[in-house]
Amino acid sequence: MKLFLSADIEGTTGITLWDETENGHPRYAYFQQQMTKEVAAACQGAIDAGCDDILIKDAHDSACNLIPEMLPEEIRIFRGWGSDIMSMMAGLESDYDGVFFTGYHSGAGMDTNPLSHTMNGRNNFVKINGIIAPELMINSLTAAYFGVPVRLVTGDKGLCDWMHAMNPNIETVAVSEGRGRGSISIHPNKALKLIREAACRAMQKPAANCMFPMPEHFKVEISFKDHFRAKQAAYPGVRQTGAASIEYEADDWMEVLRMINYVL
Repeated sequence: MKLFLSADIEGTTGITLWDETENGHPRYAYFQQQMTKEVAAACQGAIDAGCDDILIKDAHDSACNLIPEMLPEEIRIFRGWGSDIMSMMAGLESDYDGVFFTGYHSGAGMDTNPLSHTMNGRNNFVKINGIIAPELMINSLTAAYFGVPVRLVTGDKGLCDWMHAMNPNIETVAVSEGRGRGSISIHPNKALKLIREAACRAMQKPAANCMFPMPEHFKVEISFKDHFRAKQAAYPGVRQTGAASIEYEADDWMEVLRMINYVL
């Protein structure tokens, strides 16, 4: 079985402050290791279920966060950015048997993680068909476009609850719960145990049960924090709907993804 894993950091166990996510800050090294351990636990759970080919996309900031020697030997790792619209999903193809998302976080406009954001800190929210769209939604739709099921999500409780509302069959592991500017986390070692167990269960589920719902039409709404960004969003088909807001509609998800990458 082939698995694609996209790894972020703001939903890693215990993370609360921005500097804990940024290379060069004293607190980063600890959470870099915890991020890597959680990815390794997810990979090991998949291996326990019979997975023998795992491509990991390091998908935070420089995309060079994970410590390769701490990961199982069955993995391949995509470090750095592929410079294409696939972004956090670069490398995914239709022959994969599943997608895992580890260390993911609530999106802009959600109050369930002190580090809630969508792609960057420049927008108030991104909505797709009226739904607040965290990065998880954008990347799950990319998985659905390729016909690949989403099998596991780990991160904050708000994001896990969001995914349960979209498809309750997808395994989730909530490692923290946002409380205003703070968060409450489970023990980091317990997180590793829960993630490995959930990953093993996830790979044994029928693929059809784990598909992320794919709309036939997409309406994207973006509210920027700075009004001039709406004027800069000069992409074909984009309409400015307010001083700091835009809309875009299309039937093809790849066209939507291309617009999102250009505008955000």
